[in-house]
Amino acid sequence: MLVYAAKYIYNQIVNFNGGKNLMKAKKLIPVLTVSALTLLSGCAGSDALGGENAAGIWSSLGMVAIMFVFMYLFMIRPENKRKKKAEEMRSNIEVGDKITTIGGLVGSVVHVTSDRITFETSEDRVRVEIAKWAVSSNDGKGSKEKVDAEEVLSDNNKG
Repeated sequence: MLVYAAKYIYNQIVNFNGGKNLMKAKKLIPVLTVSALTLLSGCAGSDALGGENAAGIWSSLGMVAIMFVFMYLFMIRPENKRKKKAEEMRSNIEVGDKITTIGGLVGSVVHVTSDRITFETSEDRVRVEIAKWAVSSNDGKGSKEKVDAEEVLSDNNKG
């Protein structure tokens, strides 16, 4: 019986022409749902629910649970870790850090607030204010040491 239903569904999907069979396609939604639930429960083609079918139900549900566990371990958990690490990096930005934005701008931080960062992009002292979420990477205090070295060199040249 289930094989004939599957063949009918297959033929209706294959013969679907734009909007001509749209009403038939809408009628197939409950059939597809019932077929999927029947296959999931493991009682396809049985006349009564017995002990062996109950084991089939639990094994099917166990497989679905294992699939969700793997999805959590390999997709959701690493993404949450990455988001947490990025948020921590953005909250630890200090004045003098060299940052790169998601747009590719590179500069040295001159002012930090709770949700905004102002940084200089070049020696021309062009200042740009951005939101903290737009920071892609924090390269640390490299630019501050460079600025300090430039100040020492300029002081030596003056004196």
